[in-house]
Amino acid sequence: MERRVYGPVPSRRLGLSLGVNNIPHKVCTYSCRYCQVGKSLKMQLQRQVFYEPEELVDEVKELLSKLQHKTDYPDYITVVPDGEPTLDINLGSLIEQLKLLQVPVAVITNASLINLPEVQHDLLKADFVSVKADTFTFETWKTLNIPHKQLDINQIADGIRDFRKKFTGKMVTETMLVRGINDSVSELKNTALYLESFGPDVAYVAIPTRPPAFNHVEPSDEATVNSAYHIFKEKIAHVELLTGYEGNAFASTGNFRDDLLSITAVHPMREDAVLGLMQKTGASEDLLAMLLKEKLVEKLPYGGHAYYLKKFRQMIDRLTGSG
Repeated sequence: MERRVYGPVPSRRLGLSLGVNNIPHKVCTYSCRYCQVGKSLKMQLQRQVFYEPEELVDEVKELLSKLQHKTDYPDYITVVPDGEPTLDINLGSLIEQLKLLQVPVAVITNASLINLPEVQHDLLKADFVSVKADTFTFETWKTLNIPHKQLDINQIADGIRDFRKKFTGKMVTETMLVRGINDSVSELKNTALYLESFGPDVAYVAIPTRPPAFNHVEPSDEATVNSAYHIFKEKIAHVELLTGYEGNAFASTGNFRDDLLSITAVHPMREDAVLGLMQKTGASEDLLAMLLKEKLVEKLPYGGHAYYLKKFRQMIDRLTGSG
């Protein structure tokens, strides 16, 4: 059975984050152009059962028991799947059971279903919720996030405001800036006005730092990011940039193959991080070469660096009926 729990991995928002993948690969409400794990294979709005929460929690317990050093212990257990986590009808139960492990629980969501009372009920159980806030202009939203055709950006904005009023944990927003799409001064000012109405604890300004789903997707340049920071700062007390590499502090269970495949399924790893993991686990370069030869991982360039990403060809073939 494929592992649905990975890490802990370094997170720019959460310190060391142990990821829980509660959704099958790329089942989502969006197909964002910059997504690090590829284009959506199935877009839907209907919530359903995907995995049993008890099975996921058991996998978390098993991984935690294998961590080799206390410094590898996560700061958060984060529900951050290959798709949209709120599509999981068992999300609330999963959060409740994870919290019994005495580690704070975070959820990273695109907020597309946050106007639904049942989704808010589930998310209110978390300690930390991050919501996507790339744009609130209809045409830009359609171009950048490629939402399910039945979604409504105004309902999403209203849902975030409503959730924020109820939530007692830490709520942050993340705005991913893509050159020429959502980074004009007028777009940034419009986004900042919406953020002001939410009042997030932190408004993060991000750029794509890993290989994106679509070609010709480029991060905004330094001048634009700096402009965005100051525009947001006029409306929000706490603004931070997420423009740097997270670092190479990946934790290890001692098995290079399992660690690499589980991490790169959701979190592409830069080559120097892979080599560090190899050294940490005592693996040889021959093993990495074999994984490449067997097409279990792919090496690809982005932003002047080489990244390793788990290949999903067999999974795609199953879902599409080809192969």
